[in-house]
Amino acid sequence: MPADKIFDSNLAAKAYGNSLNVGAKAAGKVSAQEDGGVTFSDFLQKSLENTVDTIKAGEKMSAKAVTGEADVTEVVQAVTQAELALQTVVALRDRLVSAYQDIMRMPI
Repeated sequence: MPADKIFDSNLAAKAYGNSLNVGAKAAGKVSAQEDGGVTFSDFLQKSLENTVDTIKAGEKMSAKAVTGEADVTEVVQAVTQAELALQTVVALRDRLVSAYQDIMRMPI
């Protein structure tokens, strides 16, 4: 599955737009839920749910292939999408861990 199908670009754009108003929100003026925006945690949760759904679809298609109910092309596509989704999640995890380690190394 292409990366644009794993993550909803509209959801990402809303999360980015909300991050621009962090100062006002931190001051207690407006929260992300009050202005109809999407928080970063909501964005991550939705993205991970989509990834899990993609992986489950790949597993179901693989099970259908074992019983002979699915076409080989469909199985390859579903497994490839699941593999790409998993690789994306692993890459994001690695980036987050690296960023955390960089922050922890910063002098105070």
